[in-house]
Amino acid sequence: MPPSSRREFLAAALAQSVSRPPNFIVLFADDMGYGDLACYGHPTLRTPNIDRLAAEGMRFTSFYAAASVCTPSRVGLLTGRHPIRAGQPGNTGPDTVGGLPLSELLLPQLLKARDYKTMAIGKWHLGFQPAAQLPTKRGFDGWLGLPYSNDMIPPWVKTDRPLHLYKNEDSIEQVTDQSNLTPRYTDEAVKFIRANKTNPFFLYLPYAMPHLPVSAPANRRGRSRAGHYGDVIETLDWSVGEITRTLKELNLDRNTLVIFTSDNGPWHDLPPRMLAGGVEHWHTGSKGLLRGAKGTTYEGGFRVPGIFRWPGVIRPGEVSMDMASTLDILPTLLAVAGLDLPKDRPYDGHNLLPHLRDGKPSPRQEFFYALGKTLDGVRQGPWKYRQTKGSGPELYHLDRDPAEQYNVATAEPEVATRLAARLKAYADEIRADLAR
Repeated sequence: MPPSSRREFLAAALAQSVSRPPNFIVLFADDMGYGDLACYGHPTLRTPNIDRLAAEGMRFTSFYAAASVCTPSRVGLLTGRHPIRAGQPGNTGPDTVGGLPLSELLLPQLLKARDYKTMAIGKWHLGFQPAAQLPTKRGFDGWLGLPYSNDMIPPWVKTDRPLHLYKNEDSIEQVTDQSNLTPRYTDEAVKFIRANKTNPFFLYLPYAMPHLPVSAPANRRGRSRAGHYGDVIETLDWSVGEITRTLKELNLDRNTLVIFTSDNGPWHDLPPRMLAGGVEHWHTGSKGLLRGAKGTTYEGGFRVPGIFRWPGVIRPGEVSMDMASTLDILPTLLAVAGLDLPKDRPYDGHNLLPHLRDGKPSPRQEFFYALGKTLDGVRQGPWKYRQTKGSGPELYHLDRDPAEQYNVATAEPEVATRLAARLKAYADEIRADLAR
C-alpha cells in the first residue's frame, strides 16, 4: 500500500474506531515451542495458515510469554501484570479452591467499557471453584472449554475428579476422548464470529493442544511428516485457517486484529508420571535453537512464536527483532479500543501499537524471568542476566548467542553487576524472591 493510501486508511480506521472499535482475536497455543511453525524454521511441519498470518502481518523473533508454565502465563496475558504482582505465580489444579485473585481486572472486563462482546473458548486454568472464578464471572459473556490442563487426570495426575467440558458455568460432559477438542473449539469460534459480525468482539481461544497428552482428530491423523505431534500442530493450523476464512467471508478482515502465540515452550525433560498412557518424549515439540524448555528460565521456556496481523494497519511481511511479550497484549488492545489503563494499579505491559503500526521501536526494553515466586533473570537489550539457586551468575548476549551457550559474566562484570541490581530492584517492587 503506498504511503499516502496507507495514511488515508489509518485515518479512516481511527475515525471508525470512535463508533465501532476493531475486533480482537487471541489464539493461544499450549506448550507450542519456538520452533514448532514453518515460519519459525521447522523443517517438516506444514503450517500454511499461520505462516500466512505472519506474511500478512508482523512476526516477532523475541516474543516472550509471561511465564514458562500454564496458569501464570495466562495471568500475564489477561491482566497485563506480572504473575507474581497479580498474586497467582503458580498453577491451579483439579482440587484447587480459589485461583487468580478476584481483585484483578481482566481484559474482557475492561473492554466492556466499549461494549465488546466477549467469548473464551478453551483452557481456562485460572481457577474454577467457587463459581466466582469462572470466565463468565470475570468479563466473558460465554465460555466453552476445560477448567485446567488436559493431563490433570489419571494416569498422569493423582485425582478422583474427572475432566469435564464446561459451557458457561455448567459441566456439560465428561471428556474421555480429547481428539476432537480442536475442531469443536473451532466450530464454536466460527459461530461466535458469525453471531457478532455487527458488534465489536473479543475472542480468546486458548487451545488445549499441543499440551500432553497430544491428540488429533481421526480424519487428520497420519498426514504430517512430523508424526503424531505434527498432526496436532497441523490441526491447529487448520483451525486458524477456518477462523481467518470466516473473517474474510464476513468482510471483517480489515477490522480485526489477530494475534497468535503460545503460553510457554515445549515440555521437555518430562517427569516420569507423564511417560504413561501412550505419551512419548517426541510428543513435546521443538524449542528451535533455544536452550531450556517449559518450566525453566532459559529462552526455550519463555521465548515463543508471536504473530500480529491487522490488514491495512500492520505492514505485511514485517519481522521485528525488538522485544515484546504477552504482558503487552492487554495495554495494546485497550489502546486500540480507545481505552486507558486503570490508574489504581501498576502494569507491567506496554502499548505496542506505535511499533506495530508505525515501525517505532518497541516500548519493551526489558523482560523478567520467574519460576513461581522466584525471580531468576532479566533481559535488557541483548543482555540477559540469570542467577539461580546453587549456580553462579550467568550473562548471555542474546543477539550473538540466542542459544545461551557462552556465559560471559566474568568477561563483562559491569554489565552483570548492573543487571543484578536491576533484578533485585524489581524483585523488591513486586515482592518476589531471589535465588540465594
